[in-house]
Amino acid sequence: MKEGIHPKYTDCTITCACGEVVHTRSTKGNMRVEICSKCHPFFTGKQKFVDSGGRVDKFNSRLKAKAK
Repeated sequence: MKEGIHPKYTDCTITCACGEVVHTRSTKGNMRVEICSKCHPFFTGKQKFVDSGGRVDKFNSRLKAKAK
């Protein structure tokens, strides 16, 4: 391999918003992520609803009105 053309491969820490910490190696350094395998709905089997602007409430009220 040629000398001096490869990036530095150092230890880094990846921190999730849920508090999970993973120690690994990377060329980027320390990272913060919003979601990981400990809190992702695909891996946990629990679905999280993110209510953006009351859309979930609006949908539920429409559903109840339709059922009546």
